[in-house]
Parts: sequence; C-alpha cells; structure tokens
Amino acid sequence: MKKIIYLAGIFLLFTACKNDDGAGMANLEYEGGEVSVKIEEGTGISLFTDKACYAPGETVSFGILGDIPSNAKIRYRHLDEVIEEQPLAGSSWTWTLPTVDFTGYMVDIYASSDDKEVIYGTIAVDASSDWKRFPRYGFVAEFGQKSDEDIKDEMSYLSRCHINGVQFQDWHNKHHWPLGSARDGQIMPVYKDIANRDVYTETVEKYIEVQHALGMKSIFYNLCFGALDDANLDGVKDSWGLFKDYKAKTRDCHELPDSWKSNIYLTDPGNKAWQDYLIQRNTDVYNHFAFDGYQIDQLGNRGTVFNVYGKEVDLPQGYASFIKAMKQAHPDKRLIMNAVSRYGAEQIAKTGKVDFLYNEVWGKDNDRTEAKFSHLKTIIDENNEYSGNQLNTVFAAYMNYWLAENVGEFNAPGVLLTDAVMFALGGSHLELGPHMLCKEYFPNDNLKMTEALKKDIIHYYDFMTAYQNVLRDGGSLTTNVDIVSVDGKFEVQSWPPVKGKLCTIGRSLENQDVIHLLNLSQADSDEWRDDYGTMPEPNTIENPSFSICPSRSVKGLWMASPDYAGGAVIPIAFKVNGNRLEFTLPSLKYWNMLVVEYK
Repeated sequence: MKKIIYLAGIFLLFTACKNDDGAGMANLEYEGGEVSVKIEEGTGISLFTDKACYAPGETVSFGILGDIPSNAKIRYRHLDEVIEEQPLAGSSWTWTLPTVDFTGYMVDIYASSDDKEVIYGTIAVDASSDWKRFPRYGFVAEFGQKSDEDIKDEMSYLSRCHINGVQFQDWHNKHHWPLGSARDGQIMPVYKDIANRDVYTETVEKYIEVQHALGMKSIFYNLCFGALDDANLDGVKDSWGLFKDYKAKTRDCHELPDSWKSNIYLTDPGNKAWQDYLIQRNTDVYNHFAFDGYQIDQLGNRGTVFNVYGKEVDLPQGYASFIKAMKQAHPDKRLIMNAVSRYGAEQIAKTGKVDFLYNEVWGKDNDRTEAKFSHLKTIIDENNEYSGNQLNTVFAAYMNYWLAENVGEFNAPGVLLTDAVMFALGGSHLELGPHMLCKEYFPNDNLKMTEALKKDIIHYYDFMTAYQNVLRDGGSLTTNVDIVSVDGKFEVQSWPPVKGKLCTIGRSLENQDVIHLLNLSQADSDEWRDDYGTMPEPNTIENPSFSICPSRSVKGLWMASPDYAGGAVIPIAFKVNGNRLEFTLPSLKYWNMLVVEYK
C-alpha cells in the first residue's frame, strides 16, 4: 500500500481566512447548502453479516434482528455516495460488492416520510483483498476445553466489529518450543502454557478454523528472544544468550511468579544460530496449525546487554535481522512486531517485512511520556516517517489499568474517547477479544464491558470500517484547522487536546477536507489511559453551530458520528456569511467527523 501524502499548502481550508470582508472568495462557488431531508435516529435494530471482511466482488449475507416499518429500505453507501438502494423485503438478504479494492461501505436501514428520514440501523462492510491496508486487530488468550459453539460465540462479536486479524496470546508450550509437542514431535492433546494453564490443541485448531471461515487472519504470538529453564534439553545453546555484563556471567532474564512454568531467559535476536533454531520450531508450528503469521514480541529497552563474547548487542538492529530471517524462511506468512514504548520502531518499520506497525504504549507510574492523547499522534507521525507512509498503526493500549487491579466494569467514557482519538488519527486499537483488554497479561479479565459499551463499540468499529478511506487511507494530518463555534456552546482548541475544550484535527485529501471534532469539554484529563476509570461522560450537546473558511469551491458538506444514527451520513446545510460557511450539526457527544467535498 502507498498512502499518498498531499502537500498541506495545496489545501487551504485549514489556514485562517486572510481577511474578513470576503475578498478572495468572490470566485468561489458553493453547492449543497440547502438540505431538504432531516435525518433522525429511530429505534435501534441489530444488523449482522456472515463474515468480518470480504474480498472485492464477494457476496455479503445480511441479517436483521428487531422490528422495522413496512416501508423500510436498504441503502448502500461509499462515504456520501449512494451505490444502490432496494426495499427491505425480509430479515435476511444478500448484496454483491463492487469490485473496487480496499473500500469501506456503510449500509443503513431507513424509512422516509415527507421531509424526514429515520435511520433504524447501520452496519459497515470492508471490501479489501489484504488485511494489512486497514488492520483491525483482536486477540484470544484462553485455550482450555471449549465447544465449537463457545468459540463461534466468542468470535461472533469480533466479526460484528469487523476484526480482520486475531493474535493468539500465550497459546504456546514454551517460548523456545512453541508447539505443544514432545521432543520426538508427538503432538500433545493438552499441555501447559507459561502460567501453567491448560492449553488444548483442539481448541487452538478450532479457533483458527472459525476465524478463517469469518475471513480473519490467525496470528500466533511469541517473543523473538525467549527461552525457558529447560531450553538446553531442547537444543538451545547458552552461547546464544543475552547477558547483563560483558563477561557473560549474568543472563538477562524476565522474572515471572514462582507458580509459573519458568522465568524467561533472553537470547540474542540477531544471533543466526538462534534464528535458525526458532525458524525450525516455527516450521513445526506451521506444519501442524494453519496459522497465517507470527506476532513477534520484545520487552522494551533492556539497557546495555552483551553477547557471550562480551560484545554489546544492538537490540533494535537485532530485531530487524530477526524479522528478515523469519520472512525469508516463511515468505508467505505474515509478520507483525511490537515496538514496546517505541523501542526499535524505526528498525522494525524499515525492514519492509511487517504488515503494519504495532505499538504497545505505556506512560504509567511516573513515566508519562506516552500517556497523553497528543503522544498518540506523535507515534503515528513517527511511524509514517519510518515506513515512508506505507504502513498503518495499531495501538496495544490498556484502558483503566489501575481500576483493573480489582474486579469491576470498564469506564465507558474513557474507552470511547480514547477510541475516538485513535481512530480520528488514523490508528486502530488492539482491545477486543473474548473480553476487553485492561492489562498486558491478556488473559486478565477483571473488567467487564457493560451491554451498553458493547453496543457503542460496535458503532465505533462500524465507523472506523465504513469511513476507512477518509480516516486512514492517505492524505495528511493537519493541526491547523480553521473552525469557530458560532453559538459559544464549545471553546474550540486546535490539536493537541486540552481538557475543557473541543479539540480539532484535520486530514487533507485530494477532493475532500476532513475535520474531526473531539469533545474534551468535560474531560478530567488529557491522557488516554483513564487509569482509575474517572473520565466523566460528556453531555450530548444538541444543535451546535460552527463556521469554516474554505478557499476552494465547495460541492457539499456532510458529517457522520459513531454517536449519532449509527454513523450514517448526515447531509449538512450551510449558509454563506462573509468569508465563512456557517452550519449547525444535529448533536455532538464524543466525536463528530465533518467532511467538506470540493468540486
């Protein structure tokens, strides 16, 4: 994929108007200012599809749960363009996708009367030949004995959220011997993971089978440099190790609880003999399981470390060497590597061998260097630079981290505001599995999602999927957005986000400008983590009015929000007032996206 970057100077919406008398705007033309149809939210219905994602031209099967009026219609849209409409004739139907690749669609069920349309339900569809263009990453982390129905049940929610790849966390037998097999190659039906939990080989196989049927990629997890205390018996050499001192007396080690299988002793990821050894172990994995690739992990900055010969080891370069070796050995398998707190991010990206960039972000305790909303943009900007604007970013970011020390529920406002910011920036969030993530130990399910949060998350993932082509498919982010509150209902603040204000950030595309309105007007923090679950729910502000100053001829104005009408397109009427266009939005809660269409 190539994400084309347009020079910000070409698109002048996001620069302040040079004068207030309208000079310089006389030759501009404005269409779409009159909107004759009002869009309203109806009683919600549930929509679902048979898969998480599709190939271009594939047939999608839809289903509905809920009551709808007899005059309801189905509308298929790409952004604001209506592709097709048809009467709703039953609770299930099919639609054959257009053949255009890497395209998001929004499907809505609506009924109209007089000058009003009522939206009863929406669902997104992703038509992409490869998941790496628009990754939506989930996880599984518990592999005890499970029925087919249990697994299908778990995956159905991920499918409804259009998750197109699933990471298998802590599925493996040993870090240096991931397959659950004896040394003679005999597969064990049940084995112990690192925490001494039972792993059923059949359960791993069932997960992969169900995920593939839903169009998802199945990606196994493992460190790039982990060995357990019996590794010598399995053929791992001490001379491949990573050491804390140049005399190679103290092995670098990740200590784990006494009740677990072993501590993890680190190897040099750039050591060719170690790479060759793990390639063989991965070949064993691929020969038995139909995994699509390898989620490579690390442990962040280890300080100064040495190989057995007393030479200082450059871990980021070792990671790059490791990635290239894994890809060369299994060229058809996908690779992703974690840049823990950005450690090694540049070297990982520049291999050109990973499907997308994956950042586990922290900022806890006294180190808040990744804790703020503004840091998320910094990471995306860096990743775009490192990858030459080729790769999108997935954040592994654990919400309500300290609240999760005890059993409870996620704080929905914190979760939704963080997702709003990540998605508006063009990123996505590794958070969904059989439960939502709250800790780096993925099996931890201390916090539960409320039913209301589950529904909201569906809307947010529908939104990210349907509008992927204006959220994270090229263009350039800009913090210089000229938008003003006309009625004073918000104090507007350009990026970075500040609590107490409405934050704006934009994206310039070839024939569109996108303005994101992110509501921190009642936020208690400018940090994404919401560690203790204190982020308050913002009031929904009805009919807020704004003005913008375009310097190109406008074809139309529309908005969409995961918080309103299921994310359906809402045409926005505007009027010209001097050198500005004034308009009113139906409402604003967490996040509205405004799109200016140019001629």
